[in-house]
Amino acid sequence: MSTTQNDRLRELVEPLAAERGMDLEDLTLTQVGSRRVLTIVVDTDEGVQLDECAELSRAVSEILDQRNALGDAPYVLEVTSPGVDRPLTERRHFARSLDRMVALHLTDGSTLTARVRAVDDEGLDLEVPGEKGRKPKRRRVTFAEIDKARGEVDFARGDSKQQQ
Repeated sequence: MSTTQNDRLRELVEPLAAERGMDLEDLTLTQVGSRRVLTIVVDTDEGVQLDECAELSRAVSEILDQRNALGDAPYVLEVTSPGVDRPLTERRHFARSLDRMVALHLTDGSTLTARVRAVDDEGLDLEVPGEKGRKPKRRRVTFAEIDKARGEVDFARGDSKQQQ
């Protein structure tokens, strides 16, 4: 679908998400067989609950139908939150990953998997797990040093919520 159509859809959806305290992270319209699938990804600092996705879905569906934004052809609307292994591209993504593991590809070509301990305007304070029983090490990485980043599935989450 055209960028212009995605831009128009984003203009309709973004205010609805913002009214509910959500950030519109992504919006894609794809053709799947004879149907189109509109996928909307939203997030908040606290995460997004299923009920919140359902509420936004109803509001989006209503405005799409009122404005005939997708025409008469059938479509499927999916409203979801980003997965654990989401790409991290904005400062707020890293802030929402506090106390979680992230995989970083750095501009020098190296890779690093570490737990985010603090985020500020310049970068991240990380805790790199020790290898073979060694203690974790602290490391500072600036945003300028990060080429790509994504969240990691973390079965041993190191924040106080999990340890209580």
